[in-house]
Amino acid sequence: MSEVSRLERLLPWACLAAAGVLFASELMIMFEFIPPGAEALSEQLARERHGNAMFVIAGFAILATLVAVFAGSKPAAIGVATMGAIALLVFLLTDLPDAGQIGTLEDGRQSFIDAEAVPQAGFWLEMLGALSLALSGTALASMGSEQLAALRPGSREATTEASEKQA
Repeated sequence: MSEVSRLERLLPWACLAAAGVLFASELMIMFEFIPPGAEALSEQLARERHGNAMFVIAGFAILATLVAVFAGSKPAAIGVATMGAIALLVFLLTDLPDAGQIGTLEDGRQSFIDAEAVPQAGFWLEMLGALSLALSGTALASMGSEQLAALRPGSREATTEASEKQA
């Protein structure tokens, strides 16, 4: 079996955590629309912007991470990296260009009001989750099948390493 360092053992956990952050970002407010010198008039949820796409991306990344580790599957590890790249592209192409933009809103109190799209927690979590998933997924995909199999809990290498520490 191939050698796997302690740091590499954390890689699947990093992928799972990044996918979790991406999933959580879809539940949050992406933008608040604020007119100059006033309070927020409305807000937009991340799932309204993406049609729940980040839920699907995060779910697939979690599933692919588990398959990559438990089956030692390099194609599944490549799938994790691909989901990270797709999430990052969605963020860079759809959300980032709208941050800070000023546009016209229809308001019930007045006809039309200019308001700025101010990024909120969902925006920042999506950025963090997408970037983290892309990086950790790419690192996972760079491992060979034997290395991925060695990450499995209870693998022979993990058992040997633990017994060496006790001795």
